[in-house]
Amino acid sequence: MDIPLEVLTHANIEQLPTITAQSPGAVIALPSEESFAVMCEAKGNPEPEFRWTKNGQEFDPSLDPLLRKEENSGTFVIPNNGNLTEYQGTYRCFAFNKLGTAVSQEIGFMVPKIPKFPKEGFDPFEVEEGQPFILKCDPPKGIPPLQIYWMTMYLQHIEQDDRVSMGLNGDLYFSHVEEKDSRRDYCCFAAFPKIRTIVQKSAMSVVVTTTNSILQRKPSLLTPPGVRSEAVLVKGEDLRLECIAEGIPTPKVEWEKMGHGRPEKFRLENHGKVLVVPGDEQDVGGKYLCKAKNPLGEVVHYFTVTVEEPPEFLVEPQSQLSMIGADVVIKCSVSGSPQPITTWSVNGVPLQETLSANRKIFDDTIIIQNGQPSDSAVYQCEASNKHGKILTNANIMIMNLYPIILTSDGQEYSAVEDQGVMMHCKVFSSPPSTIFWSKDDSSELVTGPRFTVHDNGSLEIHTIEKGDTGQYTCLAKNLEGTSAVDAMLYVKGTFFGRHDNSTYSCVWQVYQWRLIVSVSRYFLEEGVLHIVNVSHRDQGEYRCVARTPVDSDVASARLIVLGEFTLGFNLLPRPKGWQRDIRETQSVPLEHVHFVIEFEENKWQPGSWRDLQRVPGNHNSAVLDLHGHVGYRFRVYAVNAVGAGPPSKPTERYLTPPAAPDKNPENIKIEGHLPHEMDINWEPLSPIEHNGPGLEYKVSYRRQDVEDEWKEHTVKRHSFVVRNTPTFVPYEIKIQAKNHQGWGPEPKMVTGYSGEDFPSAAPDDVAVEVMNSSVVKVTWKQVPKDKLHGHLGGYRVNWWRMRSLLHSKQSQGERHTAAFPGSRSHGTVSGLVPFSEYSLIVMSFNGRGNGPGSKAVNFKTPEGGGFPELVADVQKRSISLAWTPPLEPNGILTGYLLEYQLKEAGPLQTVNISKPDTTRWHLRDLEPLSKYRFQLRSCTSTGCGSIVNLESTTLETSDVRAAFGRLYRCKHLIRCRDEKAKASQSHRASLSTGLASVHTGISSQGWFIGLMSAIALLTLVVLIACFVNRNKGGKYSVKEKEDLHPDVESQGINDDTFCEYSDNDEKPLKGSQHSLSGGLKAEDSGDSLVDYGDDDAQFNEDGSFIGEYAAKKEKRASAEIKATAQTPA
Repeated sequence: MDIPLEVLTHANIEQLPTITAQSPGAVIALPSEESFAVMCEAKGNPEPEFRWTKNGQEFDPSLDPLLRKEENSGTFVIPNNGNLTEYQGTYRCFAFNKLGTAVSQEIGFMVPKIPKFPKEGFDPFEVEEGQPFILKCDPPKGIPPLQIYWMTMYLQHIEQDDRVSMGLNGDLYFSHVEEKDSRRDYCCFAAFPKIRTIVQKSAMSVVVTTTNSILQRKPSLLTPPGVRSEAVLVKGEDLRLECIAEGIPTPKVEWEKMGHGRPEKFRLENHGKVLVVPGDEQDVGGKYLCKAKNPLGEVVHYFTVTVEEPPEFLVEPQSQLSMIGADVVIKCSVSGSPQPITTWSVNGVPLQETLSANRKIFDDTIIIQNGQPSDSAVYQCEASNKHGKILTNANIMIMNLYPIILTSDGQEYSAVEDQGVMMHCKVFSSPPSTIFWSKDDSSELVTGPRFTVHDNGSLEIHTIEKGDTGQYTCLAKNLEGTSAVDAMLYVKGTFFGRHDNSTYSCVWQVYQWRLIVSVSRYFLEEGVLHIVNVSHRDQGEYRCVARTPVDSDVASARLIVLGEFTLGFNLLPRPKGWQRDIRETQSVPLEHVHFVIEFEENKWQPGSWRDLQRVPGNHNSAVLDLHGHVGYRFRVYAVNAVGAGPPSKPTERYLTPPAAPDKNPENIKIEGHLPHEMDINWEPLSPIEHNGPGLEYKVSYRRQDVEDEWKEHTVKRHSFVVRNTPTFVPYEIKIQAKNHQGWGPEPKMVTGYSGEDFPSAAPDDVAVEVMNSSVVKVTWKQVPKDKLHGHLGGYRVNWWRMRSLLHSKQSQGERHTAAFPGSRSHGTVSGLVPFSEYSLIVMSFNGRGNGPGSKAVNFKTPEGGGFPELVADVQKRSISLAWTPPLEPNGILTGYLLEYQLKEAGPLQTVNISKPDTTRWHLRDLEPLSKYRFQLRSCTSTGCGSIVNLESTTLETSDVRAAFGRLYRCKHLIRCRDEKAKASQSHRASLSTGLASVHTGISSQGWFIGLMSAIALLTLVVLIACFVNRNKGGKYSVKEKEDLHPDVESQGINDDTFCEYSDNDEKPLKGSQHSLSGGLKAEDSGDSLVDYGDDDAQFNEDGSFIGEYAAKKEKRASAEIKATAQTPA
């Protein structure tokens, strides 16, 4: 019993577990699959838990580390790791919660063994000419279906006919041997398509000894033995009965169902030796006989066929919700042959092992008397016989529940007078509720002949009246309580008698009610249809359909288009005898028109007028080519630049006499779906092209590559199958039409091939040339044409990764395939993983499929660069890059190569990172507010890999002001501009408010002017001294040299320093004032926004930053000075 989800949203009702999904009865572990899921899903409240049994014993998948368990599910997955036999067995899933246990069907996990013929040698079989003989196949057992072929060592099918044929058991039967049957390579092949396996029995040699005394003899049966036999058929399967006889001449086999003649639906196979009756045929069982006879006598065999069937439920136990104290009846009735054995279980435990005083069992029925909540459980009924097993769960829930109305409260309905309406009231309760409907808060119930309350609670009102508008109440009541919902009904008048404000849509239709859409000459305007450039084709019936959500109405009108000309029509036979050609004449006073002659015939498409011929406007007659044995009527209409006019009146009906077909079938297709067959299909003549009764087709064919006579067959269908053909040989085919009047014209000859078979040889001399770390070139020697057995489709290369050379662990990788169409001997395979070992095979393929694979070739790819993942931490004049090592380093990692440059312009900077464990790098002295492009490659000993790109933009310079008397650390980037040179310089500043608190009028103070003059004079002296020193060619000290050329790599990053202004491009000024705030910790981030967050920062009235200054210079310069001491302002 499934409680609706809407109920669970209203109340937390406990629910028995229910199996919702499970694996089919058998899971076959095919070698090509990666894993196998054994599925078990269930629902319930509380959420079910799961347990399993294997072969009747407890089995816990979570205890096996190789099995993968799904979360919140009973499903587990068996990996195909080559050790599957230990998991073979029969599984069953149990889903349980505190209320009960649901049980799944049995799930069989089968690991098929590769079938093999025993290795054995055979002495030659000597048989005297004319004697019967049987070659045994005895195929190995395997996963069905099984297909058996008899072929030679060169994979040529053994030709079969009335004398030589294969039995249902795979043996090859000779009614009598002939000298041509001598050969040394009779091979039995057993194919198992499900596991993609074909196995071959050792070749057998047959030697036929000739004799001059071959005597004719009457038939006797090679199989089945004796006079009578019994056959058991499972219901639904096709019945196959076989009789193979020996004798000279070769006997013919006839079939009969005793007392019925031949079955209504049957077919004969294997040259009449096998009778097939479809499984859907009624009364397949009974007595059959086969009769094999030749001119010397006959032999008869009788079959008694018994039809059995697997178990099937006649009455399946149903889940139930019952009220407390009621009797619960659970019935499980099963049919089958033999009669199935039925067993009952409760919560997965056999019924006889659970005791209950109020539970009675009567044959196929269980009765629970005076049911209580403790009797709630999941009951299982299982039935089995030798043909199968079925199981079903029935959830028995015993509880009392007040009515829960699942229909929404306040739902609105609209209806039209004189129509009907249905208002819903869906209720869930235990015991079932009684439903009442009332109107407008009235205590009186809605009753009368126009009102019907259905079993599901819905109220239906027939022939609605205007007074039915109002509010309706649905009241549900049982022993546990009552519930109610309201619904509102609005009644409207009929469509065109309505005067309300209802909105509606209007659609125009025309020409057999085809909608007018996407026609540029039609347009709608306020419900009015306009037609531009009216022509005769617009003539017809139009209707306007107006719709609302509750009703619709239709108005129609007919449009007649008046023309300016008339059309006359006469039908005259040809002067020299009528036969099938007719001359038409027209009389039309018009120029610049052409005429269309239409016809209608009364046999194949009566009432349908079709175009037959177009005639120029200056002609008044036409000769028509017609088909024989057809009753024609004709009419003509004229067409000019405006459009087509109306057609003339039809002529009387004229019947043409029958004639032989005047054409043969076209589009002949020759296909070979099986190696020993050739399917011929063609496009049949249309019924009107028959030209008379009794149409048939003559199919003629002969081999093209040898001297061969034409073989002919006459068929009525438009396909024919040539059986027992050699594999893939050319044929010439002709198809000619014929009826009672004679043959059609001489047919054209087409060429085709009989069925293809799989290629029998693998490419030789397979070699691999490694081009680079991910590409190889594969070469091979082509398969000889006589081994292709079909049209060469091309060659297929299969490869798989065996292991990474970086790790010695062996792991079979996913198989990859590349196809190279056409006749070629090489191909390129790309997308390989560098520094890995691979294995590779090559095979040919044709229209039937793949041939055998070549001997596997192993090769190794060299090292190659990997692909690291790159991210950036953007700061103001620096960027920190971080990356993760590549998942596939494609070799032994030796380091990284980092390149960067301004995106718009700028030189490419290169950084060689020689330590392979490095995952971060910090770049300084970058331009603010500039976009940079970064390229990172990981490197091995053979070189660097592919580039990983990243673009990032540095932050913008911000202005900061400080208030006097307070100490601030300022880490903004300050840009200094020189208007003449138009150059900019970036500085890190650590400013104190003591230096930055100069007021706007400070420039008027005397001491300030004096101070500035002293600084200017000192600067001039320094410049002169530098100039003199340079002219002298003096050498700089090591310290000066370091100051002139600071090493960026060796300098530490100290966010406490600030960038002093320097008017020398080579050397920063010494002795700049340090921050009053003292030395800052080196690890403080110079880009942290926390340091900007003081609300007391002040700015001047003009908005300028106190302490900002500019100086004339020609080049941009920047330097970092460490703050090592605190200097008073």
